[in-house]
Amino acid sequence: MPTPNFHVRDLPIYGDTILSPMAAYSDVPFRAICRQFGAAMNYTEFVPTEALLCKPNPLWRRLDVHPAGEQPMVFQIFGNDAHTILRAAQRIVDWGADIIDINMGCSAPQISKKGAGVGMMRQPKLVAETFRLLSRHLNVPVTGKLRLGWDEANQNYLEIAKIMADNGAALVALHGRTRSQKYRGQADWDAIAKLKQAVNVPVLGNGDVRTVADIDRLKAYTHCDGVMIGRAALGNPWLLGRIEREQLTFGEITAVLRQHLYEALTYYGTTVGLQNMNRHLKKYLSGLALKPFLRGFRNVETVPAFEDLLCEMETAVPSHLPIAKLRKIPHFPLPVGAKL
Repeated sequence: MPTPNFHVRDLPIYGDTILSPMAAYSDVPFRAICRQFGAAMNYTEFVPTEALLCKPNPLWRRLDVHPAGEQPMVFQIFGNDAHTILRAAQRIVDWGADIIDINMGCSAPQISKKGAGVGMMRQPKLVAETFRLLSRHLNVPVTGKLRLGWDEANQNYLEIAKIMADNGAALVALHGRTRSQKYRGQADWDAIAKLKQAVNVPVLGNGDVRTVADIDRLKAYTHCDGVMIGRAALGNPWLLGRIEREQLTFGEITAVLRQHLYEALTYYGTTVGLQNMNRHLKKYLSGLALKPFLRGFRNVETVPAFEDLLCEMETAVPSHLPIAKLRKIPHFPLPVGAKL
């Protein structure tokens, strides 16, 4: 048996790259692709606790699990009341969760200004009560993802992380930016290193990981147990497996694109599945002069039409060339009769 990279309480984690939970992206189809390339844990999109305590509604679907299994599976939820968070967690824990994660990193004003997401970090007593209740009443590990703090002048991540660990948190993930930064500026890796020294539970580092070298640099610099990769994994699931996209051929890119299409169609059906793929296509084809094809894909309404356009694109682009070389080609000739 391989040796686990770390444990979340008593749950062994094999691998050190993790797809970050991202709204509108961390769904069942994309997680399946990322798992294929080595994502060590699968996080759902975050779900508000109030929606989980209502009658069945579309937000419940964010906690769907792939039929083939996704263990270890992390359900991420958010709220601003400890008892409500507990009730929601108790309701969903048997839906396939191996871990319940509390989102304390979302910077969206409609969430954070109501005391949820990163807004929880301004309420240390709420954090303590939430983790105390959940760790006491749930039979699965409880974890949390946070930011540095509200803004530059209010960076309380060490205080909050210690409160989490003291009240039963089994892991802390840190995005090295404040709420006010959102995704701007440079992620503070020094903060991730300080957090790793301050708590006795595993720490995941998140922020400014764009290449394979960045994964190893972040681990070496901070000694974190694992690396969360967010925006850089969009259109580039290979990064989770320490494979550089620039070295892949166009044929290898389109092969995975087809796998992603299959997963999206299987999960969503034709109409929504094709809409879902359009969200990812621009990411998969990033850096290549393929705007005419991207415009064409936006107008596709059937699977055969999607496949036809994909074949036309493969005719126009040399499939054997690596992405690094294809980037230097200013435009690709449209094949005769292209349906764009």
